[in-house]
Amino acid sequence: MKRQILAIALVILGICALGVISAAAQDVLKIDYFANNAVAGAPDATVRVSNPGTASAANLCAMVYVFDNDQEPVECCGCLVTPDGLRTFSVKTDLNKNPLTGVVSTTGAIKIVSAAVNNSPCDPTSNVTPTPTVRAWATHIQNKVGSAYPITETAFSDATLSTAELTNLVEDCYFTQKMASGHGICTCGTGD
Repeated sequence: MKRQILAIALVILGICALGVISAAAQDVLKIDYFANNAVAGAPDATVRVSNPGTASAANLCAMVYVFDNDQEPVECCGCLVTPDGLRTFSVKTDLNKNPLTGVVSTTGAIKIVSAAVNNSPCDPTSNVTPTPTVRAWATHIQNKVGSAYPITETAFSDATLSTAELTNLVEDCYFTQKMASGHGICTCGTGD
């Protein structure tokens, strides 16, 4: 009887451990939006990315994928973030200055995949291995009220990264960076 109870307890413990590992493995995709980008008189929005250094105490890559409001790729890049480091992006000059089509997007989405350091040291077009735990925040330029544009700041939302989503991000970025004559490549901002 004791062996059965011990076996059941070990199975339950194993299931719980797998659940924790599975949950941690999903802590790799962050998503947010930008609005009123490059609108006359509107301030610039900012994205901040940090590596808390808690999961692996190692360098990570923030693989950044920017889309317009029609879900078309705009720009992408991979940026190194060291443990306890902070990288700051300008939406206007780092994430939306060199768009794939040459048309600057005023609204859209930003997806960040926390990944292991790969090729150069961070190549968003191949060998992207999702690795927790990059964190990100963004300021949002709201619609004009009176003579001012209100600014809010929120943390990026966590999202589940499926194999299909990762494949689409990498393939879209590959096309954007490798096939578009130098367009569609964002820059890594400042810091770190």
